[in-house]
Amino acid sequence: MRLKDKVAIVVGAGQTPGETIGNGRATAILFAREGARLLLVDCNYESALETQALIEAEGGKCFAFQADVTREQDCQAFVRATVEAYGRVDVLHNNVGIGASDDEILSLSEESWDKIMSVNLKGMFLSSRSVLPVMQQQRSGSIINISSIAAICSTSIVAYKTSKAGVNALTHQIALENAKYNIRANAIMPGLMNTPMAIEGIAKSRGIAKEELIRQRDKSVPLGGQMGTAWDTAFAALFLASDEAKFITGVMLPVDGGQSARIG
Repeated sequence: MRLKDKVAIVVGAGQTPGETIGNGRATAILFAREGARLLLVDCNYESALETQALIEAEGGKCFAFQADVTREQDCQAFVRATVEAYGRVDVLHNNVGIGASDDEILSLSEESWDKIMSVNLKGMFLSSRSVLPVMQQQRSGSIINISSIAAICSTSIVAYKTSKAGVNALTHQIALENAKYNIRANAIMPGLMNTPMAIEGIAKSRGIAKEELIRQRDKSVPLGGQMGTAWDTAFAALFLASDEAKFITGVMLPVDGGQSARIG
């Protein structure tokens, strides 16, 4: 087991409703299968409980925790709960992100900008800052932030792109500041993924059928002409969380079927 005896916090371990599985839930399940003990954080407690039930049905050890990552006291509370339950924190996996109501710069409302930046960037800042004292004391840890290839590729949604570019910069800074404590920080940049948030959410906002959206997105992927799934993101996270990646920090890893390779 690649995460045997490790303790992981998965922030965003629930998911929006849909026919497929989301990145956070897939990662939590995979971490548990590989031996990690988990704290499952989500603002939607019922959804986190659903993930807990799936993990416990396979014999995994975990518990759900409701929190708003834009509130520092909530982030401190879930770190404290993890230490009280398991004695340490080896992995922080930050998976929370939104993009609803985003638009081009002249059409984007200030309210939407503030909300997206708060959830996508401030949330990762607060959760990371809350867990770092524990990891520094341990002199070990792995922080994994879910970014997006939108950070480096052309897109018409300015707040999401900017927030994810900020996630990359934040991850880089955390890695540099904490290398002396043997703490690693890396980001995963998923491309087009067949997840509930992407498919159900975007289809609804654009007013098109899911099947048509899937066809359009599949066509945009160079590798195999098909989107990835949450499991692709989860397996990348598993690698970065494991000791196999013990000499890797400050990396922004595309998981995108070659989309970002088109740059230039």
